[in-house]
Amino acid sequence: MTLDPMTRAVIDVMTEVYPKIGTEVHDAAEARRILALAPSAGPGPTPVARVEDRRVGEVPVRIYWPRETPPETPPETPPETPPETPSEAPPGALLPVVLYFHGGGFCLCGLDTHDGVCRTLCAGADAIVVSVDYRLAPEHPYPAAVDDAYAVTTWISRHAKELGGDPARLAVAGDSAGGNLAAVVCLRARDEQGPPIRFQLLVYPCTDAGQDTPSHRENAEGYFLTAAHMRWYWDNYHPDHSRRAEPYSSPLGADLHDLPPALVLTAEYDPLRDEGEAYADKLRAAGGKVESVRYDGMFHGFFGLDAVLPAAKEAAERACAALRAGLA
Repeated sequence: MTLDPMTRAVIDVMTEVYPKIGTEVHDAAEARRILALAPSAGPGPTPVARVEDRRVGEVPVRIYWPRETPPETPPETPPETPPETPSEAPPGALLPVVLYFHGGGFCLCGLDTHDGVCRTLCAGADAIVVSVDYRLAPEHPYPAAVDDAYAVTTWISRHAKELGGDPARLAVAGDSAGGNLAAVVCLRARDEQGPPIRFQLLVYPCTDAGQDTPSHRENAEGYFLTAAHMRWYWDNYHPDHSRRAEPYSSPLGADLHDLPPALVLTAEYDPLRDEGEAYADKLRAAGGKVESVRYDGMFHGFFGLDAVLPAAKEAAERACAALRAGLA
């Protein structure tokens, strides 16, 4: 399938404003500075009932609430408190909880870059979303991000009711590097008899540090995420090549038995396409319940661009529906 003109234009604009890491930009701090200057696009953020920035230990998190009262008992009059003003969740209104881990190659991005995606999932899945600002490489290489992701998941599981959340209805989600962390949190929770995770949403996940698949070669240039980007990300995140095949680094090589049901979304013109689909296939072969969907004509980074790409809107709706079903 060929790229349509709108998708091509979006890729070109994103490529222009994104730091040219691995070729012209080699310093992570400089890459973050360039990324911070990139203009925002699209309409205003999806409204949710409340948003709060907090810390879980030393890890910053941003928590989104979709509503303050159960849908079956709406208030007779609109609340006097405006949206995003802190208030207590009402008794008996326990909501499912989704831990979200942002992409950015383990080196870039954070709470602000993925605010729109988290709001979309919060409103669409009718769930509390906890966005995790895990430590970034190269200042904090592997396994710092894994440790942060798992620590926050464990804390949220234990304290979900304090947030108005249901500890029995917990999911993890993430895109790209965040998809890696979501998958790894499920592995670690199984291995350590940790939080009971009900569902995993993996959006074009990074699952193999080997970077040696047909899609890595076919889509090495010209589709936003490049092979040079991926080499730079891995060199910063996990400089010790001898350990890159570890399960919590490259989950594609792990034992994938006894893991939560999953939705895996991939994109045709993405270097990570094959490793994401291989992960879905291996989960299924291990007896897992898996839905895997490839978005033809799309590229790494399309998820979240609902305002400009119909496929992105469809992917968001599919993700929200899967979360609702998985956490029902």
